[in-house]
Amino acid sequence: MSLPPEGVNEFTGKDGMTMAFKILMLNGSPHKNGNTALALAEMKTVFDHEGFETECLHIGNQAIRGCIACGACAKTGKCVFDDLVNETAPKLEACDGLVIGSPVYYASANATLVAFLTRLFYSTPFDKTMKVGASVVAARRGGLSATFDELNKFFTISGMPVASGQYWNSIHGREPGEAAQDAEGLQSMRTLARNMAFLIRSIALGKETYGLPEKEPFQRTNFIR
Repeated sequence: MSLPPEGVNEFTGKDGMTMAFKILMLNGSPHKNGNTALALAEMKTVFDHEGFETECLHIGNQAIRGCIACGACAKTGKCVFDDLVNETAPKLEACDGLVIGSPVYYASANATLVAFLTRLFYSTPFDKTMKVGASVVAARRGGLSATFDELNKFFTISGMPVASGQYWNSIHGREPGEAAQDAEGLQSMRTLARNMAFLIRSIALGKETYGLPEKEPFQRTNFIR
């Protein structure tokens, strides 16, 4: 199998199966067409050019409650609260890459988005290893790096490689549309998307050639026993 050329969204494996590359994008802003959406849209232009399928879900304006640590998902394979989290789970399982976008509130991501991600990642039993993750953040001025780190934690605990760009993935603007004036921020989004597309294709080739890395049985070690 060889990597598809630019603009081609699928490859054929050794078994003759043709697979398409899919990107799931999550807009964690309460504003559907704010600066977070603008950053995600800039990435989408690259994904479209690369031939990737994309779907963007608006999360930030939804009524999403937090995890109550009931443990029901361990038995049923889904969250006890049957809402957008469970609706999104099969889309996460099917995608090759996940992009999470959020505005910055008190140097943190939107609480609605964090509640959504916590329940989504914790309640889904499928293996997320080698799905590529990327986070992008938007703010008027500060708190971007802290929010960026917060979102990346969901990837790094799940065996998901994190795509990077030419800078930390952030864009600036207060009023909706102001981020369009941040030329470097927009370029960062495009660079991130190109790198993410390359990484997804490369991982697909590696999985076909070598398979996924071996996993050891998990050794849970509590500090207090």
